[in-house]
Amino acid sequence: MREGEPSRTAFGAAALRAAHQESDEPRIFTDPLARQILGGEEPPDPSWDQPRLRLFIAVRHRFAEDSLAAAVARGTRQVVVLGAGLDTFAYRNPFPDTRVFEVDFPATGAWKRERLAETGIAVPDNVAYVGVDFERDSLAERLAEAGFDATRPAFFLWMGVVPYLSDEAVRATLGVIAAVPDGEVVFDYIRPVDRSPERARPDRATLMSHVAGVGEPLRAGVESEALHAMLAELGFTEVEDIGRREIRARYLGLPPGDAEGDAHVLRART
Repeated sequence: MREGEPSRTAFGAAALRAAHQESDEPRIFTDPLARQILGGEEPPDPSWDQPRLRLFIAVRHRFAEDSLAAAVARGTRQVVVLGAGLDTFAYRNPFPDTRVFEVDFPATGAWKRERLAETGIAVPDNVAYVGVDFERDSLAERLAEAGFDATRPAFFLWMGVVPYLSDEAVRATLGVIAAVPDGEVVFDYIRPVDRSPERARPDRATLMSHVAGVGEPLRAGVESEALHAMLAELGFTEVEDIGRREIRARYLGLPPGDAEGDAHVLRART
């Protein structure tokens, strides 16, 4: 993150969502606003557009929004988009009786609101913006100030953020979610680099170099077992964790293969 600028990794992820709409068939995730919100800009470094990364980003959003739809069917009416970046869910939300809280670093949130106005994307009345630095601010306090009711169920979308945060910030954020009755979250994470299949390591090295170059370095990664143990300790009783095998079989129509991979998407519910 650079002072006064939007997150460049958030911009890159948005560009890959847009590219997925145009480049991949069958389409895993549909986002009719993905291209519009970019305002004609493209990532400055073409190495950002890797097919594996593009598909993974599509999968994580599909998995998250499918999980959200199930939560809404159960009665959840609060949706929190953590590290919203250029995510467009709030502006194509199919659930008009929900309240959506977009949470992000203040510079990114302010820039996004300008971009929405510039590109003609309407902001629904049920959207609230919450400025938070995950490493320094109290998420619970900031949400409460914006009207979030911590005594009612809520679903948290947390895409493309955990791999950049400290262990302490991840634990603190999950603790806030765990304190919500019927709190549920979907987030992605990466395992240590030695868990990457050999053929995928050059792509990961390129990505790590790219994001470090824009001032947003990836953390070292976390083992699934350690993460699951932390979730149980915090009070999450239901965990669904999908990696390369499940993604290939469920979303790509391919055999699971024999390599687990390092990128995962996880759903946890209290």
